[in-house]
Amino acid sequence: MIAREIEEYAERHTDPESALLQTIHRDTFAQVLSPRMLSGQLQGRLLALLSRLKQPKFILEIGTYTGYSAVCLAEGLQPDGLLITIEANEELESRIQTYFAQTEKKEQIQLIIGQALEVIPNLDYSYDLVFIDADKANYINYFDLVIEKVNRGGLIIADNVLWSGKVTQGATDKNTKAILAFNDKVHQDPRVSNLLLPVRDGLMIMQKL
Repeated sequence: MIAREIEEYAERHTDPESALLQTIHRDTFAQVLSPRMLSGQLQGRLLALLSRLKQPKFILEIGTYTGYSAVCLAEGLQPDGLLITIEANEELESRIQTYFAQTEKKEQIQLIIGQALEVIPNLDYSYDLVFIDADKANYINYFDLVIEKVNRGGLIIADNVLWSGKVTQGATDKNTKAILAFNDKVHQDPRVSNLLLPVRDGLMIMQKL
């Protein structure tokens, strides 16, 4: 985990959030439970940068929360591209849709409310970029579901892979054990090249070989 003063310095020397992202950030911390789940400026700008570099035709996001990361990821979409984002919490739907309606890519973002394990098998797309940021217990299941749907050279990015540092502290709770198993699985999988980047709560960035 990066020291807060270093993170603040990095934020001051990173592109600022757009007005919409600032609104999502502010509203989420003021009105929604567990606001630390929000990607935030540093991670959001990294996701946007990777998306712009990749210029994906199809993006899949597993875990929308309040839509911050989806708005960032959509920045790199091709003009005829599509971002599909899946959220299990139906109570967030109207809030998410309100934010999506304010982005320039609103016609290219599709929100699906449901359980990702049930939704993903019914989606018939080949993805250039997948972002996993949902329940940690199913990270391996999500990876297994999407890996064959990702194009060669495509990216899979998983959030929270440091789990507040618990992955190095001998923690034995369910979520930590799931993250440890996921990190080990990815690192040993010959189908991907991987980088665990210690930004915010840790991003596992994989490229399909």
